[in-house]
Amino acid sequence: MKFFESSKNFSLNKSTYINLRWIAYSGQLGAIIIVQFLLNFKFNYILCLLIVLLGILTNFYLRIKIRDNQLENSIASKFLLYDILQLGFLFYLTGGITNPFLVLIIIPSVFSAQYLKISSSILLVSTTSVILMFLTFFYQDLPHPKELHFHAPNYYLYSIPVSILIGLVFLVYFGTKFGSESRIRKEAYEKIQELMAKENELLSLGGQAAAAAHSLGTPLSTILLTTKELQKEFRSDNKIKKDLDLLASQAERCREILKKLSLNPNYEDEFIDSNITLEVCVLEIVRSYEEISKKKFLINLDNFKNPIKFYKSSEIIYGLRNFIGNANKFSKGKVEIFLISDKKESTIIVTDDGPGFPKELIDKNRLGEPYIRTADEKHGLGLGTFIGKTLLEKNFAKVSFRNLEKNSGAEIIINWKNKDLSNI
Repeated sequence: MKFFESSKNFSLNKSTYINLRWIAYSGQLGAIIIVQFLLNFKFNYILCLLIVLLGILTNFYLRIKIRDNQLENSIASKFLLYDILQLGFLFYLTGGITNPFLVLIIIPSVFSAQYLKISSSILLVSTTSVILMFLTFFYQDLPHPKELHFHAPNYYLYSIPVSILIGLVFLVYFGTKFGSESRIRKEAYEKIQELMAKENELLSLGGQAAAAAHSLGTPLSTILLTTKELQKEFRSDNKIKKDLDLLASQAERCREILKKLSLNPNYEDEFIDSNITLEVCVLEIVRSYEEISKKKFLINLDNFKNPIKFYKSSEIIYGLRNFIGNANKFSKGKVEIFLISDKKESTIIVTDDGPGFPKELIDKNRLGEPYIRTADEKHGLGLGTFIGKTLLEKNFAKVSFRNLEKNSGAEIIINWKNKDLSNI
């Protein structure tokens, strides 16, 4: 099952956008009313009011007619383009490039850069640039008192659109960059949620298997006991005896399957105990890989004396499995795991004899980021490392990476403070 498919789309939250437009229209109405009726500056305020009212109508249309909570790229682009044109008309009527509120015209483009496709941003930035150039040469006078007329020299007048354009390009570039990184991380986090959902399903299935093992134990014993009694009674009847022998063998087989499901029949529900030590957790994970891998696993517990038990979190198990699994995948033949502890900290070190981490990622300290590309395509996009690191850091661990100097293999260091480990 795939979760949160919408994260891959470029969209704008409708309610947030509508609220921002209400704030903008309220400011525009307030400015028109104050300048015309409080300051008594004369300008074409009726036409300005009509333009603002038209914008308010578009906001009602957006709220009532468009029912999607997320505005898709094309619809959002059209409304943002309208906002730029609406501001352009208002500035034309109120001083053009000399209007002190002119910088507000770049806001729709910045919004687009962060939430919409780059093609939409290019369209809005181009439109904004054309309007700024137009307003530099064509505009009606800035509202002013009759006795004082505001006039700026040409060199200053022309520097205004240049400075706004520079700011526009700067903000749109970083908006595009941050928006892209945000979408990448959001998609990666959603993959974590998908994996965690699968892990929880497995845990739930394990709990159901445990319940089945205990619930079926008593009736299965009754079936076996009854079958043995019938075997004694009908031992002279070969036809019935064969059927009873088959029934007994299949019941015995069911008993063995239930034993495997419960893992350890000597301790009631021991395998679903929520409290385990780091040592037990690592040993369980390594044992599962030893069953399917031909690689050699060496576990060093000489310097580990930590009795602290923590909650058997699927996040920690998946994070550790991820790094131990990667070591198994990339090693040539040997994986070493060291568990070290003292009074303050506990550390797990996972090393392998493989090719190590890509040098460019180690040098740039980019390991643990999602969707990173290297010259060697065998290393993948780093999503697994990102997920493992994120899950462990969420549970108070500190994760670091480096390459070994001796055999060029990879080394992963996972460290917990004992006080944090005991609080998990």
